[in-house]
Amino acid sequence: MSTLAVILTSIAALEHFYFLILEMFFWTKPKGIKTFGLKSKKFAEETRVLAANQGLYNGFLGAGLIFALIANDKNVAIFFLVCVTIAGIYGSYSTKQIKLFFVQAVPAIIALIFCFI
Repeated sequence: MSTLAVILTSIAALEHFYFLILEMFFWTKPKGIKTFGLKSKKFAEETRVLAANQGLYNGFLGAGLIFALIANDKNVAIFFLVCVTIAGIYGSYSTKQIKLFFVQAVPAIIALIFCFI
């Protein structure tokens, strides 16, 4: 993998660890409520377990990307970057928030492009 592909894949991985932290530990805090545009603290409390589960999955995506970098395996990186892209597209579509596409899918798409260059 090129140096730029490694850097961009690392950014996507770090982003997913950040999502894990937000969803698992800050969902019910002001930072999480504001970040995700939740309607109330009560709603955040009621959906806390679902958010933690979602955070765990984001952590797995980040871990997969880190594994690909450590193993220096472009094919594994491509697999996880495609997974991240699909998650970003679906998340944006299902929540009707285009911002999610730009925050999650676009960095993975750019990293994917550099994996093929």
